[in-house]
Amino acid sequence: MSASALSDAKIVDSWRTNAQAWSAAVRERRIESRELVTDRAIVDAVLSRSPRSVLDLGCGEGWLGRALAERGVQLVGIDAVPDLIARATAAGGGDFRVASYEQLAAGALDFTADVAVCNFSLLGCESVETIFAAVPALLRPHGAFTIQTLHPMVACGERPYQDGWREGSWAGFSSDFTDPAPWYFRTLASWLALFRTHGLRLLELREPLDPRTQKAASVIFIADVPI
Repeated sequence: MSASALSDAKIVDSWRTNAQAWSAAVRERRIESRELVTDRAIVDAVLSRSPRSVLDLGCGEGWLGRALAERGVQLVGIDAVPDLIARATAAGGGDFRVASYEQLAAGALDFTADVAVCNFSLLGCESVETIFAAVPALLRPHGAFTIQTLHPMVACGERPYQDGWREGSWAGFSSDFTDPAPWYFRTLASWLALFRTHGLRLLELREPLDPRTQKAASVIFIADVPI
């Protein structure tokens, strides 16, 4: 696989291609791990901070905005894929805007939140570092940065436990999905280093368990900016 096929830009291209298929899979509740564990886990993690406002970074088709709106939370969602933002806007639950992480870091958003959340939306290399650098300016005083992502110890599989690009796969999904996105694997130590490097203090680390396997379905980080 060429180097250009393992890049942040390729991730966005893949999501553009699969926006319709992804929206259908989410809304028709086809993704078992989400139904069993991870959707509830991120909602609980966000609500643990009692936010009045949330910024959903990489919001996709907007399901989290709808879930939080039911609880009276104001939400702004951003995503780089216009089709996903159009679907989120049509379904309601928040203020959804097209923006890349790079545009966000450049000051494109006139909004600060009690919680900035990334739910399985930190899949790249440079783009992830961009978001970590931008987040402190997007949080209100005492705000929190909450991330749910693949658990490194489980997602590593049989590959060496070291940072690096990996090919994507739609294994377990329908044939509607094509052109899988690559992703950048980070060890747990590398994730923790990102928080330290960007002046964020880790408050809590959660490891939601899959009830079928009793293995970690994900890892959730909750951090803030020390005052």
